[in-house]
Amino acid sequence: MRYKKMITAAAVAGASALALAGCSGTSGDSGGSKTVTMWIYPVIADEAAHKSLWDKTVKAFEAEHKDITVKYEIYPWANRDESLSTAIAAGKGPDLVYLIPDQLSTYAKSIEPMNEYLPKDQQSDILDNVKDSITVDGKLLGAPILTSSNALMCDKKAFDAAGITDYPSTWDDLTALAPKFKEKGIYITQYYGSPDVTLNMTFYPLLWQAGGSVYSKDGSKVAFDSKAGAKALQLISDFAKKGYIEKDLISTMPSLEQTAIATNKVACTWQSLPTDVKTFWGGDENIVIKPPLKDEESVAYGTVGSLAMLKGAKDKTAAGEFAAFATNAENSKAYDLAAGYFSPLKSTGELYADDPVQSAIEKTIPTVRVGELQPSARAVMGALAPEIQAALLGTKTPEQALKDAAAAAQPLIK
Repeated sequence: MRYKKMITAAAVAGASALALAGCSGTSGDSGGSKTVTMWIYPVIADEAAHKSLWDKTVKAFEAEHKDITVKYEIYPWANRDESLSTAIAAGKGPDLVYLIPDQLSTYAKSIEPMNEYLPKDQQSDILDNVKDSITVDGKLLGAPILTSSNALMCDKKAFDAAGITDYPSTWDDLTALAPKFKEKGIYITQYYGSPDVTLNMTFYPLLWQAGGSVYSKDGSKVAFDSKAGAKALQLISDFAKKGYIEKDLISTMPSLEQTAIATNKVACTWQSLPTDVKTFWGGDENIVIKPPLKDEESVAYGTVGSLAMLKGAKDKTAAGEFAAFATNAENSKAYDLAAGYFSPLKSTGELYADDPVQSAIEKTIPTVRVGELQPSARAVMGALAPEIQAALLGTKTPEQALKDAAAAAQPLIK
């Protein structure tokens, strides 16, 4: 879930290899008559710290539920979808699994809604935009444990080098500043154009900020081939044409240390996080967090991590009890602080009041959208991404690129 894990689309490989890579944990054999199984992923990069936190949560739960034993597996991010879909098809899936919103929509037919299992007060405690991101047809498909925001992040060193003190808040601001930074050899922003990069972190925020959407309201048609879509793609295409963004990133995806952002040559970005740039930028004192850019709206991409229950769960009541426990205010707060994420709940309050960077990001959480809650979301993204790249390379106009993408994407909606 860190940046390097989120930016690439999930690779597809053998499920057996993934299973071998996992590691299991439990607080011990409690002798319980019910067993809850769970698959999770390394949200906390430190494996020992991650396992220790879950062991503590499981132990506390089992102490209160003498008849339930919880067993979990920690899998790597890569290949997780093939492993899960294979397990579900074989009837060997876990009772609970950590999923992000686009996975919730993808596996919706295999998910048992949480409406009956999360206490009503816990449901009402969920932030409104978080609840929207995990609800499909009125069904709560997960118990949220974390959320995030890719707010606008600017490099103070780059601004100092350019002699600029005013930070952008709108597209017009960004456009006006771009030539001034170029004169100093600094790009106004970074933009990854490779089709391997998720549009959630690149194009979609611009589309949303322009007032557009990927789908029509009823989800039956693609809607990105609109005036808003053309305006968003024109903005970044103009930046590419005028040399305001790093040309190599349109076609390739080098490691971060090989890009301009690592040498203080990018003014602002919504595609990287503080943890990615802190070393390169010289610490938090050079990281300036601003609200997401605005055209018609100020919108950021973020994610929500939830524990989802599969319909094949052996004991749904027991699984629901653990999901509710693990994601309650106390446990989610501990988890979020350890992982560096943000709370999906209202009652936890501000987690990072003493951290200027994290506190500034935390304030943008209400602006977050998580992407599209449609089963075809990833397939549609696959059709759209290469057309966006074509516009950035100048081989198609933004309007033609979006028209061609819509023609390819519409048949993918079922």
